[in-house]
Amino acid sequence: MPRDIPVGNGDLLITFDKLYRVRDIYFPHVGRYNHTEGHVQRFGVWVDGRFAWIEDNGWKRSLKYQEGTLVTEVTLRHEGLGLELRCHDAVDFHEPVYMRRCVVTDLSGKDRDVRLFSHWDLSVRGSPVGDTANYDPASSSLVVYKDDAYFLFNACDENKCGIDNWAIGTKRVRGAEGTWRDAEDGQLGRNAISQGSVDATVGYNLQVPARGSAYVTSWMACGKSHSEVKALNQRVLNTGPDRMIARTAAYWRLWARKDIPGIEKLPERVADLFVRSQLVLRTQIDNGGAIIAANDSDITQFGGDHYSYCWPRDGALVAYSLILTGQSELSRSFFRFCAKCLNGNSYFLHKYTPAAELASSWHPWMVEGQRVLPIQQDETSLVLWALRKHFETFRDVEFIKSLYIPLVVKPADWILSYRDVNGIPHQSWDLWEERRGIHTFTVASTIGALRAAALFATDFGDLDRAQQYREGADRMEVAMKRYLWHPEQKRFARMATPMPNGQYRLDMTSDSANFAIFAIAGISVDDPQMVSEAKAIQERLSVKTGVGGYARYERDYYHQIERDRIDQVPGNPWAICSLWRAQYVIAKARNVEELEEARGLLEWCVYRAEESGVMAEQFHPHTGDPISVSPLTWSHATYVIVVLEYLTKLAQLETAEVDNAVSARSLTDEQDMIVTR
Repeated sequence: MPRDIPVGNGDLLITFDKLYRVRDIYFPHVGRYNHTEGHVQRFGVWVDGRFAWIEDNGWKRSLKYQEGTLVTEVTLRHEGLGLELRCHDAVDFHEPVYMRRCVVTDLSGKDRDVRLFSHWDLSVRGSPVGDTANYDPASSSLVVYKDDAYFLFNACDENKCGIDNWAIGTKRVRGAEGTWRDAEDGQLGRNAISQGSVDATVGYNLQVPARGSAYVTSWMACGKSHSEVKALNQRVLNTGPDRMIARTAAYWRLWARKDIPGIEKLPERVADLFVRSQLVLRTQIDNGGAIIAANDSDITQFGGDHYSYCWPRDGALVAYSLILTGQSELSRSFFRFCAKCLNGNSYFLHKYTPAAELASSWHPWMVEGQRVLPIQQDETSLVLWALRKHFETFRDVEFIKSLYIPLVVKPADWILSYRDVNGIPHQSWDLWEERRGIHTFTVASTIGALRAAALFATDFGDLDRAQQYREGADRMEVAMKRYLWHPEQKRFARMATPMPNGQYRLDMTSDSANFAIFAIAGISVDDPQMVSEAKAIQERLSVKTGVGGYARYERDYYHQIERDRIDQVPGNPWAICSLWRAQYVIAKARNVEELEEARGLLEWCVYRAEESGVMAEQFHPHTGDPISVSPLTWSHATYVIVVLEYLTKLAQLETAEVDNAVSARSLTDEQDMIVTR
């Protein structure tokens, strides 16, 4: 089930599913560790002898955020129970504390005894083995811990602080379902401690007046020791959890407040998603610099692994969006993280953990008995390309100085060494991580990287290197246009495979990733080859259903829905691929009217996003429902990039139209004067 309304601060990340159930708790890194293993953390209500968990059908739910913040605005209404719950969830902007303020309102017209129950099914450090849960009478709180990971649960209502009831027990062992079953009669057993595969349920009692409201604010404090979480709990009590939620909302409004020229010219929902996208992608960025692809543990059901890693490719393109929005500290942190991942090497491997350690991979080190590099070369190239974008924006020479050798010179020298006789890169894995060969996207990314390296080398007075990098980029561009272009079909290949005779076998599957020819390599959008390629992508990869959008490539098998009408549905529509089309339209536009298609694709993203503004990786081609991980950091970052490119181009075209109009009037006036004379 796709994730919705994530809240976090770079150290602690909480994700919810569409039913408003907490599903993932990541600490102390975004993406590591997941202390729930994706298991449901239940939330329920008992009133008048009746009980309903939040997933019950009787609830009507609205999952949103407070405008411009990472504080949720959730409304839960159950006509059968005669109750409405309004919840504000937040992770404090500074401390590793998750808070939920829940206001309960009676709809029945009578006084109510309402009991709220939060069930916590933790698997500390990703495993339920050896956990302990105990009630701490000194702080009237409940603590779950193992090794150096501690979680303290507490609450305050209008009258007092401390939890009212609790149950601690065993889960998924010898048929035990867990303590959440204890809550369904409105009573909890108050067992003092349990160890092993344990869970806990916490209860809060509220007296709700007829047509009135009562509230409780609960929190989870995270730390590395018992003393640390106790001290943090005391800081919450001293500050006040409601005040902490308010200050967190204020912080995120400040963080997201940017003076973007022309943004008022966008439809309101398009502009709102621009702000929301920045906030959502921030939840997926670890304070140590790792930009995580997605934190949605449900994807493990598909392949036994997840997206909670940093791919340098995704990270570089997300970093570009951070650069465009002025988030220099976040982009600097990412590039420092990249240098740490390289650890003296000249190229990146597949992906990395938030701790900059090598992550799981399916790229082999040997193919057909021959040793190969298990790499996606675009990852190395795009980091170098993005680093140049950062420097051109912020001109932070002292920062770049320490990265010039590890992130510019060594990778660029390696790129020059890793070429075939025609000057294009040797085989590596594609950006979709599915096939090995020489990919147009990789070649285009590498051209962009070499040109970036040449500019850096020139800046540093390293003129011999600068010339080598420029010549390498120019030669690679010529080779791409010659060897990856199919003259009869008048479009670029997705991939080329070297043949024994020195030629290349072309895979002519149309691929949206070829947008990199203009966006990264810098080939003119008016180049006849690029124009023809863009036309082919539009014809072959547009999803011709009521949902619309653009697929990754023809006959895309990943989460494939439509297998028969490939001409109509070449694959599921992806947010990034649809936005890549918008980037081309924006770059090609010569008047304001020609921007309409790009504006429509931005609105398409708004329509595809959840009510909260969260966007998935891809969507069902017939229903539009989200598919695969959600939110995908890359989706939100690409949306941010396209909005800014759209506004920049719109301003240029509007200025040009005004200038042309003035020139035309001046010419007319001059002609009238001549006639008069």
